[in-house]
Amino acid sequence: MRGHGRMQIVPYLRCFFTKFRSASPVGRDVVFLLDGSDGTRSGFPAMRDFVQRVVETLSVDDNKDRVSVVQYSRDPAVQFYLNTYTTKGEILDTVRGLRHKGGRPLNTGAALQYLRDNVFTASAGSRRLEGVPQVLILLCGGKSFDSVDAPASALKQLGVLIFAIGTRSSDSRELQNISHDPSTALSVSEFTDLPSTAHHLVRVSSPAHFFKGFTSLSSCLFSVDSAKKDIVFLLDGSDGTRNGFPAMLDFVERVVKKLNVGENNDRVSVVQYGRDAEVHFYLNTYTTREDIVDSVRGLRHRGGRPLNTGAALQYVRDNVFTNSSGSRRLQGVPQMLILLNGGRSFDNVDTPASALKQQGIFVIGIGTRSSDIRELQKISYDPSLALSVSEFTDLPGIQEQLSSAMNTVVVRATPMTPTVTVQVVNIEVMGRDVVFLLDGSDGTRSGFPAMRDFVQRVVETLSVDDNKDRVSVVQYSRDPAVQFYLNTYTTKGEILDTVRGLRHKGGRPLNTGAALQYLRDNVFTASAGSRRLEGVPQVLILLCGGKSFDSVDAPASALKQLGVLIFAIGTRSSDSRELQNISHDPSTALSTAHHLVRVSSPAHFFKGFTSLSSCLFSVDSAKKDIVFLLDGSDGTRNGFPAMLDFVERVVKKLNVGENNDRVSVVQYGRDAEVHFYLNTYTTREDIVDSVRGLRHRGGRPLNTGAALQYVRDNVFTNSSGSRRLQGVPQMLILLNGGRSFDNVDTPASALKQQGIFVIGIGTRSSDIRELQKISYDPSLALSLKMSQIFCPLVEKKPVGRDVVFLLDGSDGTRSGFPAMRDFVQRVVETLSVDDNKDRVSVVQYSRDPAVQFYLNTYTTKGEILDTVRGLRHKGGRPLNTGAALQYLRDNVFTASAGSRRLEGVPQVLILLCGGKSFDSVDAPASALKQLGVLIFAIGTRSSDSRELQNISHDPSTALSVSEFTDLPKSPTVLVDSAKKDIVFLLDGSDGTRNGFPAMLDFVERVVEKLNVGENNDRVSVVQYGRDAEVHFYLNTYTTREDIVDSVRGLRHRGGRPLNTGRLQGVPQMLILLNGGRSFDNVDTPASALKQQGIFVIGIGTRSSDIRELQKISYDPSLALSVSEFTDLPGIQEQLSSAMNTVVVRATPMTPTVTVGRDVVFLLDGSDGTRSGFPAMRDFVQRVVETLSVDDNKDRVSVVQYSRDPAVQFYLNTYTTKGEILDTVRGLRHKGGRPLNTGAALQYLRDNVFTASAGSRRLEGVPQVLILLCGGKSFDSVDAPASALKQLGVLIFAIGTRSSDSRELQNISHDPSTALSVSEFTDLPSVQQQLQSSVEAVVIDVTPESPTDIVFLLDGSDGTRNGFPAMLDFVERVVEKLNVGENNDRVSVVQYGRDAEVHFYLNTYTTREDIVDSVRGLRHRGGRPLNTGAALQYVRDNVFTNSSGSRRLQGVPQMLILLNGGRSFDNVDTPASALKQQGIFVIGIGTRSSDIRELQKISYDPSLALSVSEFTDLPGIQEQLSSAMNTVVVRATPMTPTVTVEKKPVGRDVVFLLDGSDGTRSGFPAMRDFVQRVVETLSVDDNKDRVSVVQYSRDPAVQFYLNTYTTKGEILDTVRGLRHKGGRPLNTGAALQYLRDNVFTASAGSRRLEGVPQVLILLCGGKSFDSVDAPASALKQLGVLIFAIGTRSSDSRELQNISHDPSTALSVSEFTDLPSVQQQLQSSVEAVVIDVTPESPTVLGMLTSMTSCLRACLTCFTYTEQKR
Repeated sequence: MRGHGRMQIVPYLRCFFTKFRSASPVGRDVVFLLDGSDGTRSGFPAMRDFVQRVVETLSVDDNKDRVSVVQYSRDPAVQFYLNTYTTKGEILDTVRGLRHKGGRPLNTGAALQYLRDNVFTASAGSRRLEGVPQVLILLCGGKSFDSVDAPASALKQLGVLIFAIGTRSSDSRELQNISHDPSTALSVSEFTDLPSTAHHLVRVSSPAHFFKGFTSLSSCLFSVDSAKKDIVFLLDGSDGTRNGFPAMLDFVERVVKKLNVGENNDRVSVVQYGRDAEVHFYLNTYTTREDIVDSVRGLRHRGGRPLNTGAALQYVRDNVFTNSSGSRRLQGVPQMLILLNGGRSFDNVDTPASALKQQGIFVIGIGTRSSDIRELQKISYDPSLALSVSEFTDLPGIQEQLSSAMNTVVVRATPMTPTVTVQVVNIEVMGRDVVFLLDGSDGTRSGFPAMRDFVQRVVETLSVDDNKDRVSVVQYSRDPAVQFYLNTYTTKGEILDTVRGLRHKGGRPLNTGAALQYLRDNVFTASAGSRRLEGVPQVLILLCGGKSFDSVDAPASALKQLGVLIFAIGTRSSDSRELQNISHDPSTALSTAHHLVRVSSPAHFFKGFTSLSSCLFSVDSAKKDIVFLLDGSDGTRNGFPAMLDFVERVVKKLNVGENNDRVSVVQYGRDAEVHFYLNTYTTREDIVDSVRGLRHRGGRPLNTGAALQYVRDNVFTNSSGSRRLQGVPQMLILLNGGRSFDNVDTPASALKQQGIFVIGIGTRSSDIRELQKISYDPSLALSLKMSQIFCPLVEKKPVGRDVVFLLDGSDGTRSGFPAMRDFVQRVVETLSVDDNKDRVSVVQYSRDPAVQFYLNTYTTKGEILDTVRGLRHKGGRPLNTGAALQYLRDNVFTASAGSRRLEGVPQVLILLCGGKSFDSVDAPASALKQLGVLIFAIGTRSSDSRELQNISHDPSTALSVSEFTDLPKSPTVLVDSAKKDIVFLLDGSDGTRNGFPAMLDFVERVVEKLNVGENNDRVSVVQYGRDAEVHFYLNTYTTREDIVDSVRGLRHRGGRPLNTGRLQGVPQMLILLNGGRSFDNVDTPASALKQQGIFVIGIGTRSSDIRELQKISYDPSLALSVSEFTDLPGIQEQLSSAMNTVVVRATPMTPTVTVGRDVVFLLDGSDGTRSGFPAMRDFVQRVVETLSVDDNKDRVSVVQYSRDPAVQFYLNTYTTKGEILDTVRGLRHKGGRPLNTGAALQYLRDNVFTASAGSRRLEGVPQVLILLCGGKSFDSVDAPASALKQLGVLIFAIGTRSSDSRELQNISHDPSTALSVSEFTDLPSVQQQLQSSVEAVVIDVTPESPTDIVFLLDGSDGTRNGFPAMLDFVERVVEKLNVGENNDRVSVVQYGRDAEVHFYLNTYTTREDIVDSVRGLRHRGGRPLNTGAALQYVRDNVFTNSSGSRRLQGVPQMLILLNGGRSFDNVDTPASALKQQGIFVIGIGTRSSDIRELQKISYDPSLALSVSEFTDLPGIQEQLSSAMNTVVVRATPMTPTVTVEKKPVGRDVVFLLDGSDGTRSGFPAMRDFVQRVVETLSVDDNKDRVSVVQYSRDPAVQFYLNTYTTKGEILDTVRGLRHKGGRPLNTGAALQYLRDNVFTASAGSRRLEGVPQVLILLCGGKSFDSVDAPASALKQLGVLIFAIGTRSSDSRELQNISHDPSTALSVSEFTDLPSVQQQLQSSVEAVVIDVTPESPTVLGMLTSMTSCLRACLTCFTYTEQKR
C-alpha cells in the first residue's frame, strides 16, 4: 500500500467529491483532523498545503460545503468549527496561518471521540441532522497511544465517512479500523507525498447516508449495491396463521431465490413469532442460497397466542440486527425487515417500530385482511410500504411490488431523528435525562418486581409532563434490550404504565460492560432523545444483582467522559468494587434505594446570580475552578495594574486548595499565554505572589475569540487541573479592554456547551454586545471604567432560608420523639414555604443518618407538615452525631438536594440531640460552618453540653432542656438577641424635603445607641420615593463612626409618587420613616415582611396614613406618630423600648378551647362573578361583624377560587376582628375559569380545615363553611363535599340564579340549608336566614352534655388477681354518671389475645343494669396481650353507629383503658386511628405496664395514669374525674337530623383477584370473567363504578373506583392486566386493605351516599393469614361479598368471607368461571334491593342484609330517607 500511495489517494478522493456534488446539492461538512504531535513537525507544512488544496475544490461561499480543522497530539485543539467561517477566503487565510501544535503522546482515540462529542454537533455547525453528508479526513503520522476502536465506531454510527491517510510511521491496521471502509485507508511515505494539485483529487461512491427530506417512497429511494443487503424475515407463527403458514414459506423461498446470497453479498435470517420470538437462523448462519432454502422448507408452524408483534420487533432489533448475529449495519450495508403478519398485535408496536426506524432499518409490513392496516403502516418504514393481501396464498401477487421496493432500499440519511438546531444552553437548566439500566439476568428473577417498583417510585418524583425530565428504561443480561427510549413517551402516565408492565428478560451471562457501551452508543444520543448537547444533565441509575462477566472499566469511563452521572445500586451478590468503578463517584455506589439523591448539572450552581458579586463574594467554600482571562493587548497597558489588583482581591476571598478552589490566569492579545494552570498552585499565597509578578504582554490585534477557544481546549481540561468531569463548577472571568479582531461566536458557544460560566467585564472601549455574547447570560456582561474594576462590589441579600432538622432517632430518644416531632411542626408553621422562600429538610439519625425528605422534596407547607406528622422513630445505636453532620454536608446542603447555598440563601441546621455522640463531631461541625451553615444545637440533660457548644455556630446558641417534652412552644429561642440587622427606610419624596434633616438626626441618634460591628449590630439605610436607592448595605460598614459619617452626608432625593409598597427583600428589623400615604398598595409586601419574621416599626407624621402604618408595622401598636419629623426625639424612648423587645413571630400552638366556631368563607372568584364580587365582600364583612374573634372564640378564613383555590388568609392568620375586616375590604377579584368547586372543596379539606392552618376541629370546635357560588361547577362536587361532611364540617351553600340548585343542595350539610338569591347584591336578604341555620346546628356543649364511655379491660393471664379491683373501679365510675339513652352511655370490653364485648353502648339504658352486668363479669385469661388489636377492635366495632356510638352526632367519645402489661403487638397505628376519630383515650396502667406505651395510647401523654397495683385504683379516682370533666367535646353533628329524600343509583363493584403463583395459568380466565361482568354494568352514565385489586403476599390496586369513568377505559385496562405472582396468599390482609383504602370516599366509594358496595373475590387457594376479622369489618361497612373459589380453595374460608355462606361459589378451574356467571348474578339480585322510605339508614350504610338490599346487576335505583 505504501508504495502506491499517490495513485490510491487520487482515485478515492476524486470519486468522493464528484459523487457528493452530483448526489447531494446541499453540500458536505468536511472536518480535517491533523496530527500535530512532535513526530509530525517537519511534515506539518505539507499537511497544511494539502488541506488548502482540498478546500480550494469545495463550494463554501454558497453555504453548500462547510469546513472545520482540528489539530491534536495529547489533546485535541479546534482551529475553527464548521460554523466559524462562511467564506473560502477566511478558511484559506486561517489554514495558511496554522502553527504546529506539538506535544505527546499521540491520542488518536481521544481526538476521534472529541470530534464526535464536540465537532459533529449542531452547535458546532454540523448539519448531520439535516441530512448533510459528514466527512472526516484524518492525516496521522504515528501509532495511537490510546485505543481508537470505540471512538471510530461511534463516529461511524453517526454516519460519518472517515478517510484515514497515514505515513510509513503509522499503523496500517489502525487506519483500516478507523476508516469507514478498510479499503479506503490510504498511505504515503511522507506527508510531502500528498497530492499537490486540486485536479488530482478524486471522488468516491457514497453509501446512502446522505439524503434527507424523504416525503414519499419515490423521493427517498435510490439504487443500492445489489451485492450487499441484510434481510430478515419475521413470520407470524401464531394460532391464527396455521393455514397460511405454508404460503408464507413459499413466499420467502421465492424472494431468496432472487437474491445474491453470500458472506460478502446478501445475507438472510428468518424469525418466527407468536407470544414470543424464535430465531430459526441468523444473518451469519448460512452463506449459500441452497442452505437457506433447505432450512426454510423444513420450518414448522409454532402456534401460540397472544400475538405480540411489538415484542417480536424489539427482539429482532436487539438480537438479530446486531454485529454478533451477522448484521453489517455499522459498515453501512442496508438493513431490511420483511414482516408477514396475520392479525392485530396484543401488545404495543409503537416504541419498537420507532426504534427500528431510528437504526435505519427498512421495514416492509405485509398483512392479510385479519391484520390491522394502521398498525402495519406504523411498523413500516413508510406507510406506503404497508402491503396487504386477502390471504397469504395471494402473496405471489405482490412479489413484483416487493421486488421494486427491495431494489430501491431506503437507507436512512441520518440514523438520528431530525431535530431543530440545538439552542445555546439556557441558564435555567431544564430537567434531567434519566436512564434506568436493570439487571434482567436469571439471577434477578425474584427481585425484578422490586426493581420495577423502585423505578416507579423514582419516576413519580420526576417532572415529565412539562418536558423537564425524560426517562428511558433498558434491561440487560447477555445483551441489552431497550424497553423505551428517552423520547418514546412524553407523559408520566405513559411511562408508569409501561414500567408496570415490564417483564423479566432472563438470560446469562451478565454483561454489564456491553450494556454500558450500548447505552453510550444508542441511548445517550440525540436520536434516542438525549438532550446532552443542550446541556441537560444525563443520569444513569444502574440496578445490578451480580458481578459482570465482561469488563466494565472502559465503557463506564466512556459514559463519564460524556458527562453522564452514574449511580450504581447493587445487592449482596454484586461486586462492590465494580459498582464503585462504574459510579461517577465511588461514594455514590449504593446498596439500597433509600439514599438515591437528586442530581444536577454545574449550571445549577450558578442559577439566579444577578451580578458578579453575588457569584463571587457570597459565603461559599464549595469547590470552583476559576480562570481569569486578561486582555494584555496594547490598549490595556495603563489599566493592567488595576486588573491585577482586581484578580488579587477576588483570590483573597477564595478558599484555595487542591480540593477546594483552583485558579488559573491567562493573558492574551494576538494569541494567548498561560501564566499558571489550575493545578499549578495550591495555596492562596502562591497565586497572589504570581499575580503580583505578572507583566503586561502587549501586542495586537486583539483576538478574543482565539483566546476563548484556547482556554477551552488547553485550560479547562483534565490535564490542566480542571475538574469539570467531576462536576466542579467552571468559571471564566474575562477582563477585556476592546473589541475583538476575530469572531467570538463559536468559541463562546463552545464554552457554554461545556457548562463553563463566563462573566465578561469590559470598559468603555469594549463592545458591550460582544461581551453579552461571550457571557453565560447577557446580564453578566458588566461594563466599567478600568479604574472601577477593583471597586468594592456589594452583594444582594437573597430572601428565605434553607432549614434542615437533624433529629436524634437513637434508642434513647424513643419517648421524647413525639415532642421532637411537635417541635419541628411548630417551627415549620412559622416558615414561608409556599412562596418558595423557605425550604425544609428532615434527617433522622442514630448509627447512620436517614433522610426523611430533602430540601427540594416538598414545595408546600402542607406536604411538609403531613410528612412530619407521620414520622416514625428510627431506633438504633450507637449515636454517631459526627457522621450525621458529615452526611448533611455531603448530601443535604448540596444543590442537587435542593440547597440554595450557592445562590446566597442562608443555610440553617437545627439539631435535636438526646445524648453524647459515640464519634467525634469536631471536624464535621467545622466543615459545615465553613460552608456557612448556621447551626443551632438543642440537647437534653443526657446530652454533652460542651459537644453541643462545639457544634453550634456560636457556643451561646447551644440550648438545653430537661426533656424533649420541654422544648419551647415558640421557636423564638433560636433568635440571637445580641445581634440585630437594622434597615432604615427613609421617605425621600418631594413631601419630606423640609423634614429630611430631622430624619437624618433621628437615624444618627439611634445608631449611636447600637453596638455596631461585623458580628454585632449591622445597619443599612435606604431612601425611597418613586423607587428605592440603597445608600449603604448591612455589610458596607462595620463601625459606628463610618455609619454616622455616611448618614451625615446623605442628600434628599425627591421624586413622586410615593411607592411604599416596594418593601420586599429587606431583612430582619426595618424602621420606616414615612411622610405621606403610599401611592401603591402596601398589603402584600407588608405581609411578606411579617412572614419572614421581619420586625417592622412604622413612624409617620400627620401627613401619613395611620391605618397604612399599622398594616405595615409588625404589630399595630408599633405604628408610631409625630406631628412633624422635628418631633422625632420625643419618641426615641418609645422606639428603644420596642427594639429591646423584638419578638420574632412563631405562630404559637393554638390553646385548647371548647367554645366558638371556625368559619371559612369560600368565594367564587371566577370570571362570571366579577360584578357581584363587591357584594360578596360586603356580605363577608357583615357576617364577621357578628362573630367573637377578639376573645379567640371564633376564627375566620377566606378562600377565593375559580380554576384553582387561593387562600386569602388562614384561620390562624389574624387574631382580631379589625385585621380580618381590613383584609376583607381589600380583597380583589381573582378571575379565571373554569369554575372547579369540587377541587376547591377538596383543597379546603386538605389544607384549611387542618390544625396547621388553625382549625380546632380535633378540639371539638364546630367547623363551618359558607360557600358563595355564582355558577355550576365544571368538576364533580360529590366526593369532596362528602369528605368535608365526614370531617364534621357544616356546609352552608348560597348561590345565584346562575348556580345549579341541586349541586348546592348536594354540597350543603342539609339540602334545606342551600340558599339562593337572584344576584349577589341580594345577599343581605338571606343573612338572617343563614344566621338562624347556623345557630340551629352549632350548639354550646356544657359539662352536662352526654358522653359515650367504653371501658377496655385487660383480661389476660397477668391480671387475674387484679381483675376484681378493675370491676370495682368501673362500678364506682359508672355510679357517678348520668346514664340514659339520651344521656351517658357505657360499654365494657375485655381483651387478652383478642377482644370480647360484654355489652355495647346501646345495650343498657340504666345505671342499675350496667352495674349488675359489670358485677357478673368473669376474667377471661389468655395470652399474649394484644392491646393494639383490642384498640383497633373497639374503634371498628364499638365506636360505631350500630353499636350505639353517637360520635357522628357530636357526642364526646371516651375510652378508659385498664392495662396490666406491655402489649405483644404494636399500638401506634390503632392509637393514632382512635385519636383521628376524636376519641378521648385515658390509659391507666400498673407497674407491669409500659408507661411509654400508655402515653402513646392516651389522647395526651399527661392522661396516662399509673398505679402500683389495680387495688390502688381508688387513689386515682379524683384524677380520672378531673380528666373526664375536661374532655374536649366535639360539638359538630356530622349528620344532620332533617329528613331528606335522595335517589342514588348504581353500585360500586370491586374485584379482588388472587394473583399468587398458584393462579398463573388461570389468570387469563379471571381477566376474561371480569371483562364479561363489566360489560353488563352501566359505567358511562356514572351509575356503576369499578375497581380491580390483585393480591398475593400484598395487595396491588390496578385501578380505583374513581380512576375511570367509561366502560371502554376499564375494559382496556383489564385486558392489559398482568399476573402479579408471589406468595404466600394473604387473603385476610387483602380484605383489610380494601376496607381501609378502596371502600373509601377518597378512592371513589359512594358508600356514604348510600350506593351499594359489592366485592367479588376470585381466590385459588387457602389463605396463609386469618380472614375472619377483615371479612367481618367489611360486612360491618355494609359491603356485599361474593367469594368464588376453585378446588384448591378452602370452601369454609370462602363461606366465612361471603356475606351469606350460601353465596360462596366454586368451580373446578378458573376456566369454568362462565358456568357460574348467571348464578352470581342471581345471588346479587337476591340481596341488592330498593331501599324504601320505610327502611331508614344512617349515612347510607346498609345495615340489614335481609331486608334492605336487593338489585339487579343491570339496573339499580333506590330511595333513601334519613331520619
